[in-house]
Amino acid sequence: MIMISEEQLKEIELRCNMAQRGPWKSYIEDRDHESGNSFIMTGEDENRGEDIELMGATDADFDFIAGAKQDIPLLIAEIRRLKALG
Repeated sequence: MIMISEEQLKEIELRCNMAQRGPWKSYIEDRDHESGNSFIMTGEDENRGEDIELMGATDADFDFIAGAKQDIPLLIAEIRRLKALG
């Protein structure tokens, strides 16, 4: 059984928090928009950050990376909740 320490959770959380603000959303050419390249949009409205462009990434890679920005904080919170239960 793999046990993850609070120190490891804090390191993961720090990496997530240091990345551009969220939410992140993948925009796949021919799926989400008509022209240009696929990219990940960071932030929204007045909190927009720089778009992230990836070379060699599949559509699934774009969706995974964009989703991670929202998924990781949820997973960390759930791990902490479960640990608190004992």
